[in-house]
Amino acid sequence: MPKPRTVFICQTCGYQSPKWLGRCPDCQGWGTLVEELVGDEAPLQEVRQQWATEEPPRAIGEVEEEEGIRLPTRTEEFNRVLGGGVVMGSVVLLGGDPGIGKSTLMFQCLHDLASQGKRCLYVSAEESLRQTKLRARRLGALADELFVVAETSLERIIRDVEELKPRVLVVDSIQSIYTSQLGSAPGSISQVRETSGRLTYLAKGLGTATFLVGHVTKDGAIAGPRVMEHIVDTVLYMERSTDSPYRILRAVKNRFGSTNEIGVFEMKEQGLQEVGDPSEIFLAERPMGSSGSVVMASVEGTRPILVEIQALVAPTAFAVPKRMAMGVDYNRLSLLVAVLEKKVGVTLSHHDIFVNVAGGLRIEEPAVDLGVVVAVASSHLDGVIPSDMVVFGEVGLAGEVRGVGYGEMRVREATRLGFQQCVLPHSTAKGMRSFGGMELIKVRDLRDVWERLF
Repeated sequence: MPKPRTVFICQTCGYQSPKWLGRCPDCQGWGTLVEELVGDEAPLQEVRQQWATEEPPRAIGEVEEEEGIRLPTRTEEFNRVLGGGVVMGSVVLLGGDPGIGKSTLMFQCLHDLASQGKRCLYVSAEESLRQTKLRARRLGALADELFVVAETSLERIIRDVEELKPRVLVVDSIQSIYTSQLGSAPGSISQVRETSGRLTYLAKGLGTATFLVGHVTKDGAIAGPRVMEHIVDTVLYMERSTDSPYRILRAVKNRFGSTNEIGVFEMKEQGLQEVGDPSEIFLAERPMGSSGSVVMASVEGTRPILVEIQALVAPTAFAVPKRMAMGVDYNRLSLLVAVLEKKVGVTLSHHDIFVNVAGGLRIEEPAVDLGVVVAVASSHLDGVIPSDMVVFGEVGLAGEVRGVGYGEMRVREATRLGFQQCVLPHSTAKGMRSFGGMELIKVRDLRDVWERLF
């Protein structure tokens, strides 16, 4: 048996070096290489084959389909993000800031499934059983089929799963789990990579739906190797804005549903409560009759959401004006400001510009362009946009307003909330009928927008 050797492994990307380096040559991170012991990994390969199936290749038409593989919970927002429910045999990675509500969400999910007679196991690697019981009692998550264990050893967790045979398994958190076959400390890149891989093999072999709760770095990414996100089926992030009771659960990867789907929750004393109509929440405190405020129709996954885009344009006291974007891409804001100056003739080179999406939501789709342009122009000209108007559309470098998808869905959602006017791209409005008396204002470029609104 070869003797263990010492290598330096980057805790961000997994790059290995025989000697210490101040900067990782792969990801360019400073101070990320940590010394670890690496031995013979042959026993790990044998363990991985424990749950492997030895079936010969088959024609895809001959593969049997399993019906009813999803287990829906009682929380519709959680089901929406997952694509309709918990898929048996799937592996879901859940990340978020400390104290944001990851464990609370998992407990509520397990309680819903355990109440339906599905055996569930919650592995607490960071809390004792007494602390876990206190959390469960506070949430009202006491069910006969919900089992808990405080364990950090991967081998003992696998033994418990094989004996109990739960339908759903939650490991909280994956950074605290270790395997004795590796000499590195828990939370290191080798331990996280190996334990997550072993649990994934276990989930696929036994058909157990597995949730892995992960810590996040200061940059907002899940701590550990990026390969951990590649081997799992679904990656969920829980987000929130500062001092906000609302939590946004976002799917950035989903093999069984739509990506970029979001679910909105509100943190209360009894746990996370789902928000069925997030548009009303994001627009609840919208100022009426104020310049620099416009409502934009966004689509997150398969859900239309109306959000408020706020802009503030003020003369700068410095030689270089300041640009700040919260909820939208900073580079996109700079591009749109340049298009406004070039194609419409608005002088913004001596003004500070601040743009914010109210409610802490981040919008990455191009349909937000027209909302940002209208909000900036409204603040600069001190013109008030009608409170019953909603806008959406992509803005090109030539000043044209390009069409976007899900146009009818956006207009229908605006109509449901009582809006009467909608500014949208001309190409998107082709063949679209108005809903409930909604006036469709079709625009081809920014000059059309200027003539209609300002």
